[in-house]
Amino acid sequence: MDYVTVIIWSITFLMGMIAYFRHDQSCRNGLSLAWKQTRATTPKMILAFLVSGFFSQIIPTELVAQWLGKDAGLTGIAIGSLLGGLTPGGPIICFPVVYILFKTGAAVPALISFLTAWSVFAFHRVLAYELPLMGIRFVRIRLLACLILPPLAGLMAAAITGAFHIEI
Repeated sequence: MDYVTVIIWSITFLMGMIAYFRHDQSCRNGLSLAWKQTRATTPKMILAFLVSGFFSQIIPTELVAQWLGKDAGLTGIAIGSLLGGLTPGGPIICFPVVYILFKTGAAVPALISFLTAWSVFAFHRVLAYELPLMGIRFVRIRLLACLILPPLAGLMAAAITGAFHIEI
């Protein structure tokens, strides 16, 4: 068992004990909510694992290494930034995709750009929430103000990890 799992189990046990000793149904209510969340999330997780499994078999490793790998440099950061913003879905879809890209040769800076773009630009969220609620002017300003963030995050990751040397 890795240390992250031990930490999560320890926190769970501690929170459960605190809830139990409150003597106000906190423990029962917490368990009930956890069960509801498990029932709602489990089918999505199974589908996400299936998607990532199929994705890992379909995506050509050479293509990932060429366009997002260590030697892709600034091109990998730009592609990661673009693909991340266009990737639909929540973390249940996005993180298995990032994991597979990582395992098939994508460099950390390209993946940092991907995740940053997914977090900041998620095209599906812009269409579903921002445009209807905030309007086109707000969305345009926000997108323009944030445009530099994914490539900047990728460049910073490259500097931190020394993933590749960038000639300017």
